Amino acid sequence: MWRTIKQLGTNGVLGINKRNADYTLRYNPRRLYPLVDDKLRTKQLAKTVGIPVPELYHVIEFYGQIKAVPTFLTDYQDFVIKPAKGSHGDGILVFSGQRKQKYRKISGTFLTQEELLYHISNIISGVYSLGGQSDKAMIEYRIEFDPIFADISYLGAPDIRIIVFLGVPVMAMVRLPTRVSDGKANLHQGAIGVGLDIASGKTLSAVWYNEIIEEHPDTGNPVAGLQLPNWNRLLELAAQCYELTGLGYLGVDFVLDKEKGPMLLEINARPGLNIQIANHDGLLKRLSLVEQQQANLHTKAERCFFAKTHFGVSS
Repeated sequence: MWRTIKQLGTNGVLGINKRNADYTLRYNPRRLYPLVDDKLRTKQLAKTVGIPVPELYHVIEFYGQIKAVPTFLTDYQDFVIKPAKGSHGDGILVFSGQRKQKYRKISGTFLTQEELLYHISNIISGVYSLGGQSDKAMIEYRIEFDPIFADISYLGAPDIRIIVFLGVPVMAMVRLPTRVSDGKANLHQGAIGVGLDIASGKTLSAVWYNEIIEEHPDTGNPVAGLQLPNWNRLLELAAQCYELTGLGYLGVDFVLDKEKGPMLLEINARPGLNIQIANHDGLLKRLSLVEQQQANLHTKAERCFFAKTHFGVSS
C-alpha cells in the first residue's frame, strides 16, 4: 500500500505535469482533440468501424427543440441524458422510469418535467462543457449492466477505463458506482476505482477518494478477484481506438451490457492518473517499454499480446 510521496516515486508514478508535457502534448495533436472531446462525434466515428456504442435516441441542439422533448420521451422508460462536450461526468442524468410528468433517476428521486427541461437548457448553454462552449444534449440507451457486477456496484452501470499508449493497452481499471456518486461510475463524484490485471481482466485492489479499500462501501462485498467477461475483446477494442483517433495517449471507456456485451462510452485525450493508485503501480515503466518496442508491434493482436505478456500482475 502506498502511503508516502517517496513510495509513489519509487513505483514509477506518472504525475500530471509529466503526463501533459511528455505524453499528451507530444503524442496527441491538438487538431485531433475534437474527435474525442465531442461524445457525439466519437460515437459516430466508432460506428463507422463497427465498434459498438449505446444507441442514440435523440440530439437536442437548439433551445427551440426543448419543448418537444417530453413528447419524444413518452416512448422510453429508461434513458440517459448527457452533454456531448461534458467532462468529469458532469451533467449526466440517468433515468429508470417516468410517470405523471415526472422522471425517476436511478437513485429513486424524481425530476419534474420543468426541472428536466431546465437541465437540458443548461447543457445547450454550455454549463457542463469544456470551456463553457455551447453544446448539444444527447439522449441515449441506458446500459443494463452485466450481472457480474451486482455484488460490488450501487445502482448504476460500472465502466472500464483502459489507458492505451501507441496502440498498446498499458493499464486498466473498473469504476464502480456508489451511493455517494449517485449511481454514476465517476471517480470525481465518489465512484470506486478497482485495478485490473491487464493479462486476465481480474479485479485487484481498489481506491476510493485516494484511499485504498478492500470492500465496496455500500454492499460490503470484497472487490478483488472478480473475472471480467469479454476481456480479450475489450483489449482489442481499446487498441483499435489508436488507429481510430490518431491519438497516441488516451483513455478508452467501456461498459458491459448484459445483453449487448462490450460497448464504447467515450475516449479521453487527457485521462486521469488515479488508475495508478488503483493498480498499486505507476505508468512510467510501462510507457517507457512501449516506446522502446513500438517499432516491433505492427498489428492490434501483437500489441494486445505484448500488453498481456509484459503488464500482467505476474509479469
